[in-house]
Amino acid sequence: MKIQDAHISFDLEKQTLIIAELSGNHNHDLNFVMKSIKAAKEAGADAVKSQTYTPDTITLNVKNKFFTIKQDSIWDDRTFYDLYQEAYTPWEWQPKMQKYCHELGMIFFSSAFDRSAVDFLEKMHVPAHKIASPEITDIPLIKYAASKKKPMFFSTGIAELKDIKLALETSTKEGNRNIAFLKCTTAYPTPLEEVNLRTIPKMKALFHTVVGLSDHTIGFSVATASIPLGAQIIEKHFILDKKIGGPDASFSMEPKNFFQMTKAVREIEKALGKVSFSLTEHQKKSRQGARSLFVAVDMDKGEIFTEKSLRSVRPNYGLHPKYFRNILGKKASRKIRAGTPLSWELVQK
Repeated sequence: MKIQDAHISFDLEKQTLIIAELSGNHNHDLNFVMKSIKAAKEAGADAVKSQTYTPDTITLNVKNKFFTIKQDSIWDDRTFYDLYQEAYTPWEWQPKMQKYCHELGMIFFSSAFDRSAVDFLEKMHVPAHKIASPEITDIPLIKYAASKKKPMFFSTGIAELKDIKLALETSTKEGNRNIAFLKCTTAYPTPLEEVNLRTIPKMKALFHTVVGLSDHTIGFSVATASIPLGAQIIEKHFILDKKIGGPDASFSMEPKNFFQMTKAVREIEKALGKVSFSLTEHQKKSRQGARSLFVAVDMDKGEIFTEKSLRSVRPNYGLHPKYFRNILGKKASRKIRAGTPLSWELVQK
């Protein structure tokens, strides 16, 4: 999968896409958001993601038991409308955020939560559409976003297997197979025992799509562990300073830790390399330290090789040790000094 955003091209087959999710971490201050974007760039993020909704496009302003959060979460007892009123990012900010991202050489895209958000983001020419975890069952929204023929990212945090299959089927029917599923657990923060990273290779095998991780755990051990399992995308909530508070602050990552994560990811990518049984130049030089057959004592011509006179030792300048038993009992072809690497020329035929 390739992402093309303005003059920025990113190939997920060559490198993991690292996304800084700003979500509600904006402190209701556009200048703060711009500082956050710059900090994300300095911390190694390839992309910044926003969320495009208003309280009225995502829920109803109703105060009853149905619209009061009871999910054993950090937002319990608030109404959905109240939470989204605090968390939503003003739409008029987003073109400015996109412009600044492009100036810094970063990709900008967003999660669309309804058709109006898709239309708004299309006017911005975003390079991809993200479907948030709770919207993975919103088939009309998926159908509409997929029809734009841009890469589709799906978080799977509340999805059952049938939901993922239906989202894939819906996108494919729209002629859009450019899909990435992000393994996700909708718990904030996510307990480690609920992450189940081993699902990542299974998802890749089942769906034949790009697979990544939308991670809500504390720290970055989970994110880095996902790379050898096949994750090609990592999304982490990013905040300039947790002290400002906000709806997502407790499970968001500050710049210092985000930088440590991106550094670790890039190191792991290099270390994973490719499947190879060929020796590197370093290994070829180190192979000189392997064992080989050496003459261990001074020998006269015609003297018989014994376990005392013939040894398998380091370094690797003599015959392969596999010939040790073949040579025992044979005679020296000439006088040999101790410490001479054994060759066939030193053995009588």
